[in-house]
Amino acid sequence: MLATVVQWLVLASLTGMVVGFGTSVFLRALFYMTDRSILMPAWAYWLTLPLAGLANGLLMGYGYRKLGTPGLKDSIFAAVHEQSGHMPWRTLWIKPVAAIITLASGGSAGKEGPCSHIGASLAAVVGQVFRLNSELRQRIVACGVSAGFASVFGTPIAGAIYGVEMLIIGRIRHDFLFPALIAGVTSFQVSKRMGIPYEYYFMSALPAFSESLFLRTILIGMLCGLVARVFVDMIYAVRNACHRLQARYTIWPPLMPVGGGLLLAALVTVIPTDYLGLSLPLMDRALSGEAMPYLGFLWKTLLVAITLGSGFYGGIVTPQFVIGAVAGNAFAHLFGISPTLGAAVGLVSVVAAASNTPLAAILMGVELFGGATGTIYVAGAAIAAYLIVGHRSVYPDQRLGYAKSSWMRVQAEIPVGQEKTHLSYGLLKSWGRIKTHGWRAWWRDTMASRGKRHDV
Repeated sequence: MLATVVQWLVLASLTGMVVGFGTSVFLRALFYMTDRSILMPAWAYWLTLPLAGLANGLLMGYGYRKLGTPGLKDSIFAAVHEQSGHMPWRTLWIKPVAAIITLASGGSAGKEGPCSHIGASLAAVVGQVFRLNSELRQRIVACGVSAGFASVFGTPIAGAIYGVEMLIIGRIRHDFLFPALIAGVTSFQVSKRMGIPYEYYFMSALPAFSESLFLRTILIGMLCGLVARVFVDMIYAVRNACHRLQARYTIWPPLMPVGGGLLLAALVTVIPTDYLGLSLPLMDRALSGEAMPYLGFLWKTLLVAITLGSGFYGGIVTPQFVIGAVAGNAFAHLFGISPTLGAAVGLVSVVAAASNTPLAAILMGVELFGGATGTIYVAGAAIAAYLIVGHRSVYPDQRLGYAKSSWMRVQAEIPVGQEKTHLSYGLLKSWGRIKTHGWRAWWRDTMASRGKRHDV
């Protein structure tokens, strides 16, 4: 066991340093480009977004066709679950470059997707250099994913757990945790030394714990679970519509994101430009307590769905931050809660639901906001949102480990959305009794059977 600890201290630290350097280079390039495009006039989007869509279409299509490795998918989930820790290294630069083009032109997406991709790809190279076996390569790739998330979020513990928890819904590989944590902390420290800025939010003093306030935050969490459900469903709806449109009219694939860019430019005439790009200032205002519109989360959801669904490339977690903060802030007034607390609860809840990572989301709340009392409110809301969203995910390759409800049965290890969900035998039996004999007879029989078990 001592040898195992030493082994991962060395391998995970090396992986964290390499990934931290790689993600920092990407983030500095991204910030450089977006800082120069943030003041772009609204009319310029009619030019930049279609051109960026064409560039994305060419990169994501022909780039992989020319440089891709036959038999290897450029997917984190495939690398861990199917490819024994192998990733095609020659395509490492494609997604980061595409993401910079997307965000610099005004596309609505996130910055963490390229970082996790960089982390997984560089970690796979480390595994190949050291000639690790398939089991160790799987862990080293998971380390790289965690290191990438820790570097971009500025939350080393939550980022490390997110990289592990996102792999399978309802199951965490405990053997991944220690190396993921070491890699995440190392990557975060490297990024800090390279000048990557991080922002943390400290909520004003909260009232002492109150059961009433705790229940109200859970209600906000449930609403944010529905918001996450709308977010996930809208992304898939736009993506499927684009695929059908392309197949029906045999459209050249790179033209699909061009159309998406034109549609985004048209929407900017009625939707504020604050919802384009990363939209981090919008999230900052929501967390500071500024009142947000009730439909604000829907505008951001629509823009993200069009951006990613039409063929642009970008991250999917930063939009969850923004959507959750805006929705939680707006819903807080319905329950008599501070808009700042509502925004914090909403942010964590949408991440927990849309990504199916409740533990990482709770830890993210601790690292971003601090405070034991605030953590209690965030935790209940995050888990409620995670349940409300059901078997949906922003990651189509995410595996389903366990059903979220005891009334359902699913086959494990199937990608979410492809699983066959069945109602449990006990629920079907009860429903059959209700249809045959009515509610009163079912209730009477249930109470009688419980009484017999009690007597025994």
